Amino acid sequence: QVQLVESGGGSVQAGGSLRLSCAVSRPSGNICMGWFRQAPGIEREGVASIAGYGIATYADSVKGRFTISRDNAGNALYLQMNSLKPEDTAMYYCARQRSTSCASPLQPSEYSYWGQGTQVTVSS
Repeated sequence: QVQLVESGGGSVQAGGSLRLSCAVSRPSGNICMGWFRQAPGIEREGVASIAGYGIATYADSVKGRFTISRDNAGNALYLQMNSLKPEDTAMYYCARQRSTSCASPLQPSEYSYWGQGTQVTVSS
């Protein structure tokens, strides 16, 4: 079993920045991992993913504003969020696939392990 624990959420004004972190209980440097978000009444959506070989994929809504990264040991995943907008308000989740490839990288159903989430609130 793999445990994921997110941190770094909070409340910011529009235009501000936050950095989310995800601690991973098992080294996952070569495993596909991603960030997802879910707002009330809306389906969970993929925000960003990073493949075992380092290639990142982003949702169109966050391209140029968010950056996903991981530490070399694969024990942590990060999401740097800049130029935040009110529509970025959601619960953010860290997730991990079972494989090194990132098939359907922004599709929640491809991920087997999930954290409990951290809330991000952006005010206008």
